[in-house]
Amino acid sequence: MIKFHDVDLAGIKARNGYDAFHIASKQGDMAVLKVLMDVAPELLMTFDSSNRTALHTAASQGHVDVVNFLLEKGSSVVVIGRNNGKTALHAAARNGHLEIVKALLRKEPGIAARIDKKGQTALHMAVKGQNGEVVDELVNLKTPLINMVDAKGNTALHIATRKGRTEIVVKLLNHCGVNKQVINKSEETALDTSEKTGHEELAAILRKHGIQHAKLIKPQPRTTDRELKQTVSDIKHDVHNQLQHSHQTTKRVQGMAKRLNKMHRGGLNNAINSTTFVAVLIATVAFAAIFNVPGQYVDDLKAINRGFSLGEARIAPKPEFVIFFISDSVALFISLALVVVQTSVVVIEPEKPLTLSELKALSVYGFSCDDLPYRSIASIFPVFLQKTFSYPALNTSDDNLLFPTKSGSTSSVPSPP
Repeated sequence: MIKFHDVDLAGIKARNGYDAFHIASKQGDMAVLKVLMDVAPELLMTFDSSNRTALHTAASQGHVDVVNFLLEKGSSVVVIGRNNGKTALHAAARNGHLEIVKALLRKEPGIAARIDKKGQTALHMAVKGQNGEVVDELVNLKTPLINMVDAKGNTALHIATRKGRTEIVVKLLNHCGVNKQVINKSEETALDTSEKTGHEELAAILRKHGIQHAKLIKPQPRTTDRELKQTVSDIKHDVHNQLQHSHQTTKRVQGMAKRLNKMHRGGLNNAINSTTFVAVLIATVAFAAIFNVPGQYVDDLKAINRGFSLGEARIAPKPEFVIFFISDSVALFISLALVVVQTSVVVIEPEKPLTLSELKALSVYGFSCDDLPYRSIASIFPVFLQKTFSYPALNTSDDNLLFPTKSGSTSSVPSPP
């Protein structure tokens, strides 16, 4: 029938990527394959949608004669892998086709060590199946496959244990080259895997052969990309928490500083108000004392001492009066100076934080302002003392008051009305 059709039509693919050559390989139809190969040899290297050749299809279906025919037509096709990295040997081993496995290994022995994208060899695929003879064939190769691990660190023993293949597990355990204590990336030995998957019978067999739990075996230190990423993630998380905690601590410290600054301002304002009040009080007393000078004027002609005249203040030339005058003046001017400084120079804004220079200035001012009221009080004390023991006695009944002159004579002045 091919004689009456265009040869190019043989390469037309269906939706799944299969052309006529792939379909014939799947069906095991040697007659059609030979005809197609004669008219279009290039069909041997065609692929379906998953990059699978006709050899892959025939090997997975177990068509030994088709596989041998295709290998005779082109041995290079045996090393071609699918999109997932699996070769025809992977497919034959998974499905337990012993003769096809042998045929592929005879054509290309090095293909036994080929791994797919999961890191699995043909032995990993074989232990998933039921054919122990395929496992024996792969285990006894010169290329040691029995202890090779996949991307997850699993050996063929791990895979067979997880699948519950008791016969295959026993075959692997009895092999002289098997490593029974391999720990995968999940920190599991074959015994841990059997207990995890609930295969108690296998667990008993593994214990009998001396396999231990991973926690009893000191694992070799290893650093994987996953562990590095986890470590970096943990460090970033810790740094973020520390920065957040530091930010919260800074906010709390700033709040405390603000409250302390507010308390300091309030205390300083209270001190200023109290000091101002005392200064005003002292200034009032000192100012009033000036207009109430203690006199003890001479009012008795018979009691006039030498050097005095009638109406003259007896205390004027005495040291007590001089002390009174000086002390009263000092108290008045110190108090007035303190009032002027506090009301015109010192200005404290309630919300503005105090700078270092302002704090230094206020500390000097505070020392001065704290000292000045005591000086004023010390100065006003003699005034009170003098007022206490001095009694003015001005006789207003006399018509004239006599005051001494420079020549020692007296002069008269009219009495106040």
